[in-house]
Amino acid sequence: MHVLIDADACPVVRIAVELCRSYQVSCVLLCDTAHRIEHDGATTLTFDKGSDSVDFALANRVASEDLVITQDYGLASMCLARGARVLHQDGWEYTAWNIDALLLQRHEARKFRASGGRTKGPKKRTADHDRAFSEALEAILQKQSHG
Repeated sequence: MHVLIDADACPVVRIAVELCRSYQVSCVLLCDTAHRIEHDGATTLTFDKGSDSVDFALANRVASEDLVITQDYGLASMCLARGARVLHQDGWEYTAWNIDALLLQRHEARKFRASGGRTKGPKKRTADHDRAFSEALEAILQKQSHG
C-alpha cells in the first residue's frame, strides 16, 4: 500500500507523513509548482501548475491497494473507480455509497453560484478535525499492518 496525498492546500500533510513513517508505509505527496511541499519521510512529485494537473497525475498513479488523501470530490471519484480507498482531510472516508451525493451537492452549489447565489465557504479548521483525521488514518494503517 502507498498513501498518495493531494498535497495542494492540504492541512494534514504533516500528520499523514508522520503516521505513514511510524507504520513504515510509503507516502507520496503530489503538488504543483505553486505549492512545492517537502517532508522527511515522504516522496514529493511536482507537476506543472494548471487546472487539475495534480489530480490527473494522482489518478493515473493510484492502484487498488492504495490510500488517497484529498478534499477534492472529483479526484476522490476517479480514485474510487480505480479501487483505491479515499480519505477526506476531515477524517471521513469517501465510498461508493456517498460519492454520488457529494458530486451532486458540488454540482448544485456550482450552478447556484453561477446564477448569482452565494454559498458559505468551509468552516474554520479545528483541532477536532485534525484529531478525527489522525484517528481515521491510524485505524486504516493499523488494519493494513495487521492484515
